[in-house]
Amino acid sequence: MQQQLVFLVAIALLALVHVGTARDLRKVVEPKNPPTCTSLKATGGDDTKAIQKALDSCAKGKAVTLAAGVFYSGPLTIPSGVSLLLDTGVALRAIPKPALYDKGRRTCGTIDDSGDGCKSFITIKGAKGSGIYGTGTIDGEGGARINARNLTWFKLNKVASGRGRKTNSPMLIEISNSEDITLYKITLVRSPFYHVYTSETNGLTVWGITINSPTASVSSDGIFSAGSQNVTVSRCRINTKDDNIGISALTAPSRYISVYETHFGRGNGLAIGSRIIHGVSNVTFSNMTLNALSSGMRIKTNTLNGGVVANIVYENICVYRARFPIFLDMYYHGLTGDRKPEFKNIAFKNIQVGSAGQFIFRGVNENDPIKATINDMRITLNSTWSIANTQFSGNWVTNIGKAFSCKHFKF
Repeated sequence: MQQQLVFLVAIALLALVHVGTARDLRKVVEPKNPPTCTSLKATGGDDTKAIQKALDSCAKGKAVTLAAGVFYSGPLTIPSGVSLLLDTGVALRAIPKPALYDKGRRTCGTIDDSGDGCKSFITIKGAKGSGIYGTGTIDGEGGARINARNLTWFKLNKVASGRGRKTNSPMLIEISNSEDITLYKITLVRSPFYHVYTSETNGLTVWGITINSPTASVSSDGIFSAGSQNVTVSRCRINTKDDNIGISALTAPSRYISVYETHFGRGNGLAIGSRIIHGVSNVTFSNMTLNALSSGMRIKTNTLNGGVVANIVYENICVYRARFPIFLDMYYHGLTGDRKPEFKNIAFKNIQVGSAGQFIFRGVNENDPIKATINDMRITLNSTWSIANTQFSGNWVTNIGKAFSCKHFKF
């Protein structure tokens, strides 16, 4: 049965504008591994100094290759123009000692109200042309004991969340104030906090990586982009316990972002928000499968952290077993302030939802409604809709049965 969406009075079809620029402005192709400047073999002990020395002495345009074994290390910094390459079968494991990551306040491995007490395991800051390549694995050891009380990073995060406070846990990879950074084919597992966090970076390519976080983890976002632009995420597989991909704009605008041919197996889906003060715009999510998620496509903010979210395109997306396949929310956590959110030109094209779920659109008021279009969407029987202060038009078809799956969306 086809149903026509016409909410509020005299709503015209909203045109899709700027779709051509709703993506990374760079011409992005599959990366290639850089040449090696030096190769290292694991010693079985603490290899931090050896890896860092090799990185610091490597010529620009080349990579330090971890060639054999399991490497144990404390925090590492990748210099500008230099890369790290992990060969097949190689593992780089973060030594689970909070003191190694502490920023000098002796708060890493504790709970407080700031949550900024730890260095990240791998940091790329103020760099150009750096990256991490290879088919090896970077392991954050989030489930390992970090103190005499047998507390793990995962348990620390869970306790902090239960108390409404913040955890001081290291991120796995942090990229900030950088340009043209590449993550290629690596596998990231068990991060104590975010797996990949990028802030105020122009030009980030994440291609063919795998992120796998166990169900025991908390606050383990897959890829989080804050105030960055010209970002492409392609051909990745992300399983986590929080946002698979998150985009925010607290300190700078986030724009020109492409996510395509990527599969989510567990997590909170595609999330924009909640802090969007400087605006999120020109983002395309395309050719994706989302399976076993809390939320599928989600934009979240409130009047405390609100801003403009515009020119967002979701196209050719298959969603299966998601509680909230689409959730656009201007009342996130009920926080209030004087920053009015605006969601406009949000487009959903060729969306297939293979299990019943709740579709929620919650705008702030009728004078500033959410503005969106839905074109060519198929949903499952017994799905529900909750709509407030929203203007959108288009159509959906309710005819997907229980046997539906996303298999035909392979890439």
